[in-house]
Amino acid sequence: MRDASDNGSPAPLLTAVNVESQVHLIIGANPLAAARCAKSVEAGAKPILLTPDTETLPYTLVERIENGSVQWIRSEFQDDHLTSLGREEVDHVVDTVFVTLGGNHPTSAHISKLCRRLRIPVNVSDAPELCTFSLLSTYSDGPLHIGITTSGRGCKLASRLRREISSGLPSNLGNAIDRLGAVRKRLWAEDYAAGLCDAPLEGDEDDSTGQRHTFNTLVTEDDISAAKTRRMRWLSQICEYWPLRKLAAITDDDITTILEAYTSGKENPQDANSLETLSQKGKIVLAGSGPGHPDLLTRATHNAIQTADIILADKLVPAPVLDLIPRRTEVHIARKFPGNADQAQEEFLKLGLDSLRRGRHVLRLKQGDPYLYGRGGEEFEFFRAHGFTPVVLPGITSALSAPLFADIPATHRGVSDQVLVCTGTGRKGAAPDPPTYVPSQTVVFLMALHRLSALVDSLTTLTPTEPAEESESESGSVSRPRTLWPKDTPCAIIERASCTDQRVIRSTLEHVTAAFEAEGSRPPGLLVVGASCHVLHPAQGKKWVVEEGFRGLDELSVETRGLE
Repeated sequence: MRDASDNGSPAPLLTAVNVESQVHLIIGANPLAAARCAKSVEAGAKPILLTPDTETLPYTLVERIENGSVQWIRSEFQDDHLTSLGREEVDHVVDTVFVTLGGNHPTSAHISKLCRRLRIPVNVSDAPELCTFSLLSTYSDGPLHIGITTSGRGCKLASRLRREISSGLPSNLGNAIDRLGAVRKRLWAEDYAAGLCDAPLEGDEDDSTGQRHTFNTLVTEDDISAAKTRRMRWLSQICEYWPLRKLAAITDDDITTILEAYTSGKENPQDANSLETLSQKGKIVLAGSGPGHPDLLTRATHNAIQTADIILADKLVPAPVLDLIPRRTEVHIARKFPGNADQAQEEFLKLGLDSLRRGRHVLRLKQGDPYLYGRGGEEFEFFRAHGFTPVVLPGITSALSAPLFADIPATHRGVSDQVLVCTGTGRKGAAPDPPTYVPSQTVVFLMALHRLSALVDSLTTLTPTEPAEESESESGSVSRPRTLWPKDTPCAIIERASCTDQRVIRSTLEHVTAAFEAEGSRPPGLLVVGASCHVLHPAQGKKWVVEEGFRGLDELSVETRGLE
């Protein structure tokens, strides 16, 4: 048995009130008053702010007063304000009062008492005992509005509950409600015009009544009245039983396809209300695979790998990650090589779009993080422009994780207080402008090892077009010389970070090019430059030092399995 009185007080009557054109009197000049004004304007009401001229108003209130959406009366509260500021059609009585002064203010209790006597709804901040109503923590999506209240006992908790509930709802649910509502209105109008209904549609049933006991009653051939409205019954069944995510994804074409089978007076067609009759809409996920080791995948990306119909992977996504792909899944590896990057990218985009139009789930698997020099933003724009908005999943970027696996702290107290991530290759393969030397900065260069010699030269020497000293142009702009990097600046090449065949070459800018040429290349790799490279591994008096292998994550996995 449920009884609201078991909690010590009756449950409130929750309602959704149409306040369009009503007058809301808001007393106070604090940020809460600004929020109350914003809510009133959003709901279509006309807020009147009542506060002495000496009060300082929040900026947002001043802005609303200036644009005319809020009327400001500079005055202390007077009893006749309640009966003189309202609409003419209700004898100038205000419709609602919000007191934002708090329960301890001397006028709050007085205003509450007057409002109760005049039957005016009143809300006093931080004083539930002075309120005749409370505002809900609300979530809105088009026609859908969800409200949570804790009856004044925990506003922050109400906000959290609202977030928890709304996060579990599918996106575009508001659009689906609009679409299904329009279909319901159309069906009833058609059936009414055909003489199948006795009365036109007059709104919806009360949400509090739930479904009637006859909702799932068997419809027989002899039940003429029920058979007449079979399409309305179908729509009710759809709203009651279909998964919310499937409802949120329903399209006008889906509705039309199913309704064509449900014409009045015909037999129920087979599978007309089956979920499989819906047209499948493709889905695209852009995900980062991390620096290399499969244990560094996010759970979301791992799930995307397991559920995709087709995977379009970067060339540098390591084999241990690709090994996680189910055998049934179609996989394509980017055919990128120097001079072919743009063509390979266009090929991948076309392949992904063709798969989406066929209703397939596409995973675009990129190395590292998709938005860090991964063309992720460009791909997002491309697919969105063609009607498929991607879900983007972050990946652990090698720019920050590779130094970590090489025992290089990107920042270190007293050594490095900032990190700069640069690309070593610009558009069309051009060399980007080199950064100026900052002693307290760690710089990570991605996609740079194939032009390492030119990069080091640009860091340590001025180009012929760069000014050697400060100069002023004819336009008045000042050109200052770039600070060159000392050749003894510590640096490290890190290749295949986090994998068992990881390699670290520790050197300085003076010798790193020779070291790379002598040791060879093991892509993917990057260059880290800065004093932080020698924090945990001081210089050993050698031109370079090579460190092979990394098994830290594998050993951790073995230990974890042993604990299990």
